[in-house]
Amino acid sequence: MDSWTDSPRVRSDSVGSSVSQGSRSKMLLRQRLTQLLTCVEDMSSDDEASEEVSRTLDEAFQLCGRFSPADAFRLHMVTWNVATAEPPADVTSLLQLDVQPPSDLYVIGLQEVNATPLRFISDLIVEDSWSHLLMDTLAPRGFVKVTSIRMQGLLLLVFAKQVHLPFIRDIQTTYTRTGIFGYWGNKGGVSVRFSFYGHMVCFLNCHLAAHMNYALQRVDEFEYILDTQDFDFHNTPRVLDHKIVFWFGDLNFRIADHGMHFLRSSINSERFNLLWGKDQLTMMKKKEAFLQEFEEGPLRFKPTYKFDRNSDTYDSSAPKTWFGFNGKKRKPAWTDRILWRIKPKSPPSEEDDERASTSTDDGHDEFPIQVTQDNYTCNMSYGVSDHKPVIATFSLELRKCFDMPLVHVSPEGVWSADQDAVLNYTIQEDFMSSTWDWIGLYKVEFKSASDYEAFVWVKENELPETNEVIQISVDKDEIPLLGGQYVLGYYSTNMQSIIGLSANFQILESKRAVMEGLVPENINGLNK
Repeated sequence: MDSWTDSPRVRSDSVGSSVSQGSRSKMLLRQRLTQLLTCVEDMSSDDEASEEVSRTLDEAFQLCGRFSPADAFRLHMVTWNVATAEPPADVTSLLQLDVQPPSDLYVIGLQEVNATPLRFISDLIVEDSWSHLLMDTLAPRGFVKVTSIRMQGLLLLVFAKQVHLPFIRDIQTTYTRTGIFGYWGNKGGVSVRFSFYGHMVCFLNCHLAAHMNYALQRVDEFEYILDTQDFDFHNTPRVLDHKIVFWFGDLNFRIADHGMHFLRSSINSERFNLLWGKDQLTMMKKKEAFLQEFEEGPLRFKPTYKFDRNSDTYDSSAPKTWFGFNGKKRKPAWTDRILWRIKPKSPPSEEDDERASTSTDDGHDEFPIQVTQDNYTCNMSYGVSDHKPVIATFSLELRKCFDMPLVHVSPEGVWSADQDAVLNYTIQEDFMSSTWDWIGLYKVEFKSASDYEAFVWVKENELPETNEVIQISVDKDEIPLLGGQYVLGYYSTNMQSIIGLSANFQILESKRAVMEGLVPENINGLNK
């Protein structure tokens, strides 16, 4: 089934639910223009009328701009329980790299990444195999790993186009254990929060309790995760304080009551709607008010669990007996889900049947945001796990709270390893800088903030003033001999992010490269 054509676009926004932004803005504009006409008729003085007309028109034009988001960004999300498997050789279709328009952000949540003690320790030293593959795949396309967090088998990664890096700030990560009385990280949640062009967003990857009879425990675990995770920001100390929250992962909700034959018959005939009413998450949302704040697109794809590995066949294992207990085949279920929540303007009332997930204030948000789900599906082509990966793509339409990097960075003059080089940086807007901030030299297709070729510390003795141009020398021994295309990035220790990027520039090949045998010497057009 092609979910691109069959699934409707699901939209929510930060300024209203029953009235769209467009219709609301037109209504308010009409009111202001009516007031304008009344004012013109009532004014006795031409000067007074002119002043009132000007003021009212300004207000009307501000309303038009306020409710018209100027920029749209594409978010690609993946959740996948990989069942301790090694990654496949190719993840191009998982990331939909050839789909247009291209994505701006990738958020990938994995569960049950191999976390044996020896493997987990090795992954702390070097990147795990999944992160390594994803970075190798996305870096040539201009994506940089913004951050990641790992808790045992739970892994959450965020990638962004290079151009967006200076506008992703205040990054923090945290985790909550729920498995084995909270002492072991095999279950729980990991989260990443940051400011995206001034809009506070949070991504929460969860792996909740398994088995059919634990639906209520799964809700309790999720509520516990929301209550215990906190961040060091006064305006967004908790997950639900963020303007947008994406909740996803192996949530482990099952399809209740239906027998195996009815389940498989409904799936084979693609009559998924016959199963929605008994989906445990759908049923729990009717009972729990805080779950009703989360939106989800229609489940118009096959249940993603449980499959025989390397096949499209649901669990065909024979029933087994272990220590006197009878085993049984796992029923198919939509265990892997992606939901989102727009911060409500007020707590939802019990009398209000309307979903309270589309307003952040009184309807006059100067910087509104719209979330539209464009696609919600699973990818059946991957068989390394007994789960199929679930993919959701979103359009984020927003008005930027700012569009200027905090720091301007640029190279000065010609760069090569034959001589010391110079870079300039300027603080363009005051922020909490640190003497631990540094400026990295990166290849154009770098993978993460730590993937630098060289770095220099910012000035240690005193912090620069706004708009003051600071020059720093870079030792020639730190500059790559072979040259190539590079970029400079200012890394803020307090914000845990790159807050300033230079334009791409060329480092010339050094004469020392020939002397050290890194490139052949060219004499009279011939390689010696």
